[in-house]
Amino acid sequence: MIALSLAEIATVVGGQTYDIPDPAVQVTGSVVRDSREVEPGSLFVAFVGERVDGHDYAADVVAKGAVAVLASRPVGVPAIVVDDVQAALGALARHVVERLGATLVALTGSVGKTSSKDLLAQVLRRHAPTVWTPGSLNNEIGLPLTALSATDETKFLVLEMGARGIGHIRYLTGLTPPRIGLVLNVGTAHIGEFGGREKIAEAKGELVESLPDDGAAILNADDPLVRAMASRTKARVLLFGEAEDADVRAENVRLTENGQPAFTLHTPSGCSDVTLRLYGEHHVSNALAAAAVAHELGMSVDEIALALSEAGTLSRWRMEVTERPDGVTVVNDAYNANPESMRAALRALVAMGKGRRTWAVLGHMAELGDEGLAEHDAVGRLAVRLNVSKLVAVGGREASWLQLGAYNEGSWGEESVHVSDAQAAIDLLRSELRAGDVVLVKASRSVGLERVATALLDDAAVSSEGQVSGR
Repeated sequence: MIALSLAEIATVVGGQTYDIPDPAVQVTGSVVRDSREVEPGSLFVAFVGERVDGHDYAADVVAKGAVAVLASRPVGVPAIVVDDVQAALGALARHVVERLGATLVALTGSVGKTSSKDLLAQVLRRHAPTVWTPGSLNNEIGLPLTALSATDETKFLVLEMGARGIGHIRYLTGLTPPRIGLVLNVGTAHIGEFGGREKIAEAKGELVESLPDDGAAILNADDPLVRAMASRTKARVLLFGEAEDADVRAENVRLTENGQPAFTLHTPSGCSDVTLRLYGEHHVSNALAAAAVAHELGMSVDEIALALSEAGTLSRWRMEVTERPDGVTVVNDAYNANPESMRAALRALVAMGKGRRTWAVLGHMAELGDEGLAEHDAVGRLAVRLNVSKLVAVGGREASWLQLGAYNEGSWGEESVHVSDAQAAIDLLRSELRAGDVVLVKASRSVGLERVATALLDDAAVSSEGQVSGR
C-alpha cells in the first residue's frame, strides 16, 4: 500500500485509536486479513467469521511486525477501532485509489472473469507496472484488499468484480471507480439467485453505468445482452468479438492439434497472429476482451499479440493441464462450474483428446434454481454428442441428472456411470485409466473435485516406473 500514517487512516475510516504510542507511525506494508500473510509494516484487518475471529490474532500479528489492527473493539495492542470493519476497509480503499495515478480497469461477466483478468494482467504488465485481483477475490472484501496492494509505481489496477444480486457491482464501483469497464458475457451462473438472465444483465450493466464520460466501456459484440449495455453508459463504447462490426475481433479461428486456440487478431491499429498457450476455443473471447482493453490503453497490436501468445494460467484449478509420465493427461478445471463453462470445458477436452480416450469427471453445478435439472441433463447429453469416451458423474441428485441425460441421449450404458463421491471416482479411475487417456475434472467449488485431479497426479509422482496406479 502507499504509505499512510495511523492517524491519517483513522481519519479516513472514521475510527478511534487505541494503544497507539505514536499516531505518526506509517503503514508501509500490505493490508491483510489473514494473519499468516502479515509482514513488517502491515495493517491487519480483523474480521469476525463464522468459525474464526480475527481479533483473537491481534497480539500475534503485532508480534510479527504489523503496525496496527483495524478492529471493531480494542484488542490490547495498537488498533484503529471502527463500528463496521468492512465499511472501513472500503473507505480506505477509496481513499487510496483516489491518491493513485493508476488507471482502474474493472471487469465482470457470468463466466471467464478470472481467466480474462489473468490474460489482461499478463498483457498490461508488459506495458507498465500492473496490480490485479489474485484468484477470484472479487467481492466486498477481496476487491478493496486488492486495491490497497497498489503502490505509487502502479500504472494499471485490474479489478475483477463479482455479483450475487442487484446493487453488488454498484457498491464495488463506488469503492474503486473504474475508468475502463469490461463486460464479458451474461450467462446462467447464479441464475437461481438472480431469477433470470435479464436480471443478471441488469446487475452486470451497473459496471458501465459507473463509468465517467471520458471512460471506455468494452463490450462483447457477440452477446446481445452485453451489446445492449451500450445504451446504459456515457462512456465511449468499444466492441470485441467475432462479429463483423467488432472493433477488436478474431478471424481464422482454429485449434492446434493440442487443442490450443489460434487466430488473427484485428484491432483499429492493425492485425497480428495469436496462438494461445491456454486450452479450448472459449479462450478466444477472453483474449479478445484483454486485447480490447490493451488497445484502449495504447498498446500496439503486435505487442498485444505477443503478450497473449506468451500468457499462461495464473489462477489454480482453471484448465490446468498436466501430463503424467505414463502419458495420461489430467485437466483440472475444478474451481467452479456453470452450464457455459461446462460446455466449453467439454469441447476443449474433445479437442485435446483427438485419437485418445477422453474422460469427463463432472459434479453438480450450484445455484441454478429451477433450471438445475434441465441444465445438468443438457450437459450429460452434450458429452454424448461430443463423443466423450466416458462420463463419470460424481455426487448426489444433480450428478444423477448428468448421468441420466447422457444415458437418454445415447443409451451409453457402460460409457456413463454415477458414483457417490470423489473417492469413488478416484477408485474407478485408478482401476480403468490407460496410458494416453485425457481426464477432465470439473464441478462447482463446493464439490471438491480437485481431490480427484490431485490424487491422479500424486499417483504418478509416487509410481517408480511411471505406470498407471492400480494396473
